[in-house]
Amino acid sequence: MATVILVRHGRTTANTAGVLAGRVAGVRLDELGVTQAAAAADRLAGVSLARLVSSPLERCRQTATAIGRAQPGVLRPKTDKGLTECDYGEWQGRSLKDLSREKLWKTVQSQPSAVAFPGGETMRAMQERGVAACRRHDAAVEAEHGPGGIWVAVSHGDVIKAILADALGTHLDLFQRLHVDPASLSIVRYTESRPFVLGVNTLDGRLDWLRPPKSKGRGRRRSTDAAVGGGAGPAGAAGRGFTATP
Repeated sequence: MATVILVRHGRTTANTAGVLAGRVAGVRLDELGVTQAAAAADRLAGVSLARLVSSPLERCRQTATAIGRAQPGVLRPKTDKGLTECDYGEWQGRSLKDLSREKLWKTVQSQPSAVAFPGGETMRAMQERGVAACRRHDAAVEAEHGPGGIWVAVSHGDVIKAILADALGTHLDLFQRLHVDPASLSIVRYTESRPFVLGVNTLDGRLDWLRPPKSKGRGRRRSTDAAVGGGAGPAGAAGRGFTATP
């Protein structure tokens, strides 16, 4: 029952230019994106991460490096191609305005499971590799650090949305109903019974409340049953940097 925090990279020069960057090299965080990455790192500074994994693309590595530097003793990110951006093929590097005129655009919006980008990959393949990477690292973290292990995966908007859709049991054709902003944090806890989605597209508030409470002796394993009625929530969440919005 490890917990993964899915972090989208900070804003990039391609985001502001309205360009689908895809896997084009040299796309870096812009000035605001650097600030966003630092803010995400601060939100995670009190969590004590067991592992930090990033897409190989530069914008994600920049974001992951900022997160790692804010950890005690500095945590070096690993890269995993399973978390890399969708291969948009001939679409990458083109403006979103132009792409919206393509016939395939409507299918991307309404039936992503049927999309195969020309010269690229299918959106279903993107989801499968992203989920597989998350499951693989999650199992490794739990095996090494126990059920209280918390780790971070830094990836891209569509990849994170696809992973969240899988965790929610939502068909890929509905994943466009999810929204994932630059430098946002989403939280999933995988269990033997089901994934629990603890947060989607969060943009504010420290996540110290995710740390498992200190237990006397060996303690007991966290239940994998859903809390009927909603449960009491994590102890002391409001007192550990959680930002409540009226």
